[in-house]
Amino acid sequence: MTTTPAAPRSPGTIPNPLLKISGTGLTTHDGTPVRLRGAGLGGWMNMENFITGYPGNEDAMRSAVRKVLGERRYELFFDRLLSVFFADADAALLASKGLNCLRLPVNYRHFEDDARPFEIREEGFTHLDRVVELCGRHGIYTIIDLHSLPGAQNHQWHSDNPTHLPSFWTHPHFQDRVVHLWEVIADRYKDNPWVAGYNPVNEPADESGQVLPAFYDRLATAIRSVDPHHILFLDGNHYSTEFDIFGDPIENAVYTCHDYARAGFARSTGYPGHTDGVWIDKEQVEEAFLRRTAYMRKTGTPIWVGEFGPVYTGDPARDEQCGRLLADQLEIYRRHEANWTIWTYKDVGLQGLVHLAPDSAYDRHFAAFMTKKHRLGAEAWGSPGGAARELIRPLEQILADEFPGFTARPFSTRQWLDVLIRHIMLGQPLVQEYAELFRGLGNDDVLALADSFALDQCVQRDRHLNMLANG
Repeated sequence: MTTTPAAPRSPGTIPNPLLKISGTGLTTHDGTPVRLRGAGLGGWMNMENFITGYPGNEDAMRSAVRKVLGERRYELFFDRLLSVFFADADAALLASKGLNCLRLPVNYRHFEDDARPFEIREEGFTHLDRVVELCGRHGIYTIIDLHSLPGAQNHQWHSDNPTHLPSFWTHPHFQDRVVHLWEVIADRYKDNPWVAGYNPVNEPADESGQVLPAFYDRLATAIRSVDPHHILFLDGNHYSTEFDIFGDPIENAVYTCHDYARAGFARSTGYPGHTDGVWIDKEQVEEAFLRRTAYMRKTGTPIWVGEFGPVYTGDPARDEQCGRLLADQLEIYRRHEANWTIWTYKDVGLQGLVHLAPDSAYDRHFAAFMTKKHRLGAEAWGSPGGAARELIRPLEQILADEFPGFTARPFSTRQWLDVLIRHIMLGQPLVQEYAELFRGLGNDDVLALADSFALDQCVQRDRHLNMLANG
């Protein structure tokens, strides 16, 4: 029988909002059913190149900008950016749409320095504490997501990986640091009922498939030694799409899939339509969702889609099709009673529900640079074509001819080359160029750039926000 969650209540009317698993769903401790529906706050405490327009990986970008601005002005800019990127008005907007969940991706570098492992930086929690608290005031649950782990848990820029190798899985030192960090985080938020739970490893890519299950067991034991109550949200292997390496589910854990539809990628030619030679329509979108959530349905555990959402190109016809795809996915999730958080809440205009205004200070200052980055194709997520594609095509052919048995698991050869050519070979020199655009800027200049991401200076995708309100 389908259970319809109760209508949202104000924070003051919920006796104990702390969530727990109840069969295939979630409830508060007073038994009220809750279906989590919200967004991910990408680009905030874990910055990604397509979200705020820089190239390469976050640590390389921050290091280059610090050299240009100097320590004081560097801190001024990034603290202001974190402050305005999500503030009380943003929480109020989500609550006004009936959304009740915000996934908070964070980079471990806020809390720990590689030069001083296991030493926790208290100041790193300033903005995380602030947003967890203000979301709770608006009746919004938060899920703390460790998006970037020491050593990098996957191959990509979004784990702040400057290479193409996920070293986390082969170095016990990195694993020990993550266990320690989660013990600290869990101890800090163990008494906060508006924290829905902990998402300890975003999009793991354990190539052996042997390390991840045991590491989850170890994490669960460590976290629950200090916080026995909060839910664990556990991503599947290979970018949260595969779950066949897991046996029986961990108690009070939600296994989470990421459900990006092929038709929503920037390289898609339409929806319904062919993408990469494959016909994609609502039936195929649902088939992919059912495949990715088979483990949850088999084990009778809740379904949470931690990430999904189309990429917008600025072409009205193409973006209209993206809206149709979004509506179809939301209908599928609603029918299967899945919890979800869309990716992403705010950005420069590629995927955000809220995005940078075309006439903002940030857009005016970096528009030519972002156009060049797009022309070069130095960003696989939003610029799959460009000059990089012309470099990659003959390399693909050489590899096919000379090494016909080569596999770059979990990638296709094209995706593997995307990382190497777009994000590393082109990303590294572009990082220096991006940083140079900060040279000569004063305090007021860098504050104006950061303030471009404040909600009252941004543009809202009202149609898509309203879709989520009914999702």
